[in-house]
Amino acid sequence: MKDFFTGLQFLTRIRLVDQTDWSPDSFGRSVKYFTLIGAIIGLILAGMNYILSQFLPSHVLAAVIIIIEIVLTGGLHCDGFMDTADGVFSGRSRERMLEIMKDSRVGSNGVVAFGLLLLLKYSLIIDMTPTMLFTALITMPVAGRMVMVISITSFPYARPEGMGKAFAQYANRTTLCITAVVAVAVVVPLGIQAAICAGGAVVAGILTARYFANILGGLTGDTYGAVTELTEVAALLLFVI
Repeated sequence: MKDFFTGLQFLTRIRLVDQTDWSPDSFGRSVKYFTLIGAIIGLILAGMNYILSQFLPSHVLAAVIIIIEIVLTGGLHCDGFMDTADGVFSGRSRERMLEIMKDSRVGSNGVVAFGLLLLLKYSLIIDMTPTMLFTALITMPVAGRMVMVISITSFPYARPEGMGKAFAQYANRTTLCITAVVAVAVVVPLGIQAAICAGGAVVAGILTARYFANILGGLTGDTYGAVTELTEVAALLLFVI
């Protein structure tokens, strides 16, 4: 359970235990719980959507759901998405891209890209029926964390050091198999539509990860967050389609 809490308290702002051990191997072992943590995030979002839909109009509810997800995850993946946009779309050399991504400041590329991401996510959520949205809110974080695990275990790490390297160094193919089984166990009972949308989103996420890896010579912690965000949007888009 210790490794589960490590993953939960890293990927979300849920605090259940007072944890002082944040060693690299503990991070690596926690990866096998990522899709389970995605399911927990999804259930919270779906539950909040069900409750708040009794009181809020759809356009306000869509905005609130997005805010809840950002608060729940502490904006971790949003930060990675913006840093990745700043670096990848800078038009600089590979080495300079990695330097830009490491900078704690957010540039114009990151701000514009994140604004467009929020606009698209809001538009997709508001266009869904209540039943479809309930299923989509559970499916999208599971698919997003599944692609994160694939990115960690199947692509080289682009930096010689960094927090993301702990995941890449200690997670393995067994980890990938465990997370895949959990993802299937969560998504398949939601129905054929959820399974198709999750599968399509995972494929889109893998292609995105490959695109980033080709440009950067591998992936980083920031790109893990970026592919998670983009996979979630792909899942929502497929539900609407």
